[in-house]
Amino acid sequence: MSTAPVRTASALIGSKRAWFIWCLSALTFGYAFFHRVAPSVMVNELMTDFAIGAAVLGTLSALYFYPYVLMQVPLGAIIDRIGARLLLTIALVIAGAGSIIFAVADNISMAYVGRTLIGVGSAVGFLGTLAIAARWFPPHRFGFLAGFVMFFGMISGMMAQGPLAGFVENFGWRAVMWSLGGFSLVLALMIFTFVRNQPEDIEVEDKPKESWSSVWSKLGKALSTLEVWKTAIVASTMSGPMLTLGGLWATPYLMVAYELERQQAAFFVSLLLLGWAFGAPFAGWLSDYIRKRKILLVSGAFVLMLCVAAIVFMPDAPLWLAVLLLALCGTSGAFMAITFPLIRENSPQEMSGSVTGIVNSMTVASGAILQPAVGFVLDRIWDGTTSQGAQVYQASDFRTGFIVVLASTILGFLVSLTLKESDFGNR
Repeated sequence: MSTAPVRTASALIGSKRAWFIWCLSALTFGYAFFHRVAPSVMVNELMTDFAIGAAVLGTLSALYFYPYVLMQVPLGAIIDRIGARLLLTIALVIAGAGSIIFAVADNISMAYVGRTLIGVGSAVGFLGTLAIAARWFPPHRFGFLAGFVMFFGMISGMMAQGPLAGFVENFGWRAVMWSLGGFSLVLALMIFTFVRNQPEDIEVEDKPKESWSSVWSKLGKALSTLEVWKTAIVASTMSGPMLTLGGLWATPYLMVAYELERQQAAFFVSLLLLGWAFGAPFAGWLSDYIRKRKILLVSGAFVLMLCVAAIVFMPDAPLWLAVLLLALCGTSGAFMAITFPLIRENSPQEMSGSVTGIVNSMTVASGAILQPAVGFVLDRIWDGTTSQGAQVYQASDFRTGFIVVLASTILGFLVSLTLKESDFGNR
């Protein structure tokens, strides 16, 4: 995010208080990511309770992404102008309301409304946390912090796999949504009470606040920049496998392909998120250390493409290899965290919020596109088998659906080769 204040030698920059404020903000992204992947362990219950198939379930899950994606582009610019604290607070209240509506939904339309509100409320967490990082920490830590916030998200995602599967088994998915609604409201209160947009002793330029027309002008300039869109494509195709496999389809695939119980399958899928949890901050730190971004992105995109190809074209892979490939998908895909410092450093300082929002919107858009796309393929090749009201798919059906994920990773690798290397020294 851009830094409107003129910094002084503040003792609060990078202090314990800075870390406390940043961690509270990062929890909002962790909460958002928990919601993002939670449907993957509720597949059978949601299909049965709402009498829906895979395509509709994919749409229900993806309704989180649609408002999230649409809001990212203006949010980056708006946070630059009014700060993260108020937006994070309001967003958490909206997400909490959406969780409660989802919990009490007695038809698919009401569930759609709840899931959409959850997506609206989840949209601010990542960009807001990056804004806090930009104002409370020195610039040379930004790459690491961009990756570290994803650590919060992936650890939350792991909790939304095996542990959440057990909770759903014992208490039901509606109790999960009620709990998430209450947690969101408590976190909103903590954000409003403790978080500040920047250290109080940082001087601010004595000039009028930037006009909204200027904000939209910078946003328009960012939207017309080719390098922004190339970076966004790479980010989206590297995050797509994690959002699509880890977020929805890998758990039911492992259950069918290896005859696993849901909690077992969810645990193995959580290793994909664990790989991402450690891969993202490591990639950010390494790119800061070697002062290079592009080579790491190209390498990550290449390994990710190979791993997805192996999942698709190795039907007889033993369980240990399938799990290893999922974990490597997470670790290699996590290198997309580097796209955020890369595009900031390749853009004018005043556009940093806008370009970050555009890249993040495309990142999340990959889930909105790929989750229902896989579901559409599954429904097209479904053989009509059902069990307890839910449609049953074969392991080969899932692998066929995963071809669309593979195609996206091929595109991402090819585009990564054309990226401009970071102008590291100007930040």
